[in-house]
Amino acid sequence: MAFPFHPHPRVTAALPASERPRLLVVIDTEEEFDWEAAQAFDRANTSVEAMRDAHKAQALFDELGIVPTWVADFPVVSQPAGYEPLRAWQEEGRAVVGAHLHPWVSPPHDEEVNARNSYPGNLPAALERAKLERLRDEIELRIGRRPTVYKAGRYGFGPHTASALAELGFEVDLSGCPAFDHSGDGGPDYAKLAPEPYWFGPGNELLGIPTTGAFVGWLAGLAGKGAPDVHRFVQAPALRTARLPGILSRLGALERLMLTPEGYTGEHLRRLTRTLLSRGLRTFTFSFHSSSLRPGCTPYVRSASELDAFLHMSREYLSWFLTELGGVATTPLELRDHLRTLPKERAA
Repeated sequence: MAFPFHPHPRVTAALPASERPRLLVVIDTEEEFDWEAAQAFDRANTSVEAMRDAHKAQALFDELGIVPTWVADFPVVSQPAGYEPLRAWQEEGRAVVGAHLHPWVSPPHDEEVNARNSYPGNLPAALERAKLERLRDEIELRIGRRPTVYKAGRYGFGPHTASALAELGFEVDLSGCPAFDHSGDGGPDYAKLAPEPYWFGPGNELLGIPTTGAFVGWLAGLAGKGAPDVHRFVQAPALRTARLPGILSRLGALERLMLTPEGYTGEHLRRLTRTLLSRGLRTFTFSFHSSSLRPGCTPYVRSASELDAFLHMSREYLSWFLTELGGVATTPLELRDHLRTLPKERAA
């Protein structure tokens, strides 16, 4: 059974409509492994060779005046090829380094390696906390600063995660994944999570900033809060065989989109952004995986030409957001500081 996302209340932390839209860039910075393998989760998968190509994305962010957040896992921050560029970029004020927990490659190794345990929030509370503490301390040792931003591996926020984050000094969580349901192999169901930031945890002092995702299209508009249920219905095997999801997408009726260059086109990203702006959202998170920066490491980038297209799409979207939309780039901690100046709104 999937655990409920945030069993305690959340308080909306939306920016006023009068403010310029804010853009965060978050990179899930992790080891390479075969995403499509039957046994994808393996403690032996600790290579971080893709980090030798991370400078290609950092150069793009520098060009656009964006300070990205590289949320890094244990294999990355325990090997020089992983932590040395991150340390330099953070010291130079060009990046923020946060924590990203992949349990199967993060000590202590006390759990069975399987799909369910790949979601850190499914682990016993003490083990989840111990892994997160060890990761926090490794980042502080290698990068030179204790992290205060967290994103659970596989979006695996659990019923004990908020307490662990508060106890270990974290201030911002990026784990939420609106419109997506990971319960098929034991993860959290975010299908009905709104994309706005929210205060949560002990004393509502933690800020949650979700990945940007939503159901879009005229059918989603008609269904309103029932859009996740409509999407589940059309994804049923019989309807997928009849290609109904593709038909609805081509008609502009119903699509589930995420603000990432991984598996989506530039037009998808702009459509999602325009739709959410029209719904009042002012905070957007553009994200991808560090391993997509080396061809062959993820299904999204298989060749040098696909990497060029990946970076080109990212540049075009980010430039469009900052120029045509008049948006402004920010970091999770900068956004938290700003939101703390605004009145807290309502329980979610």
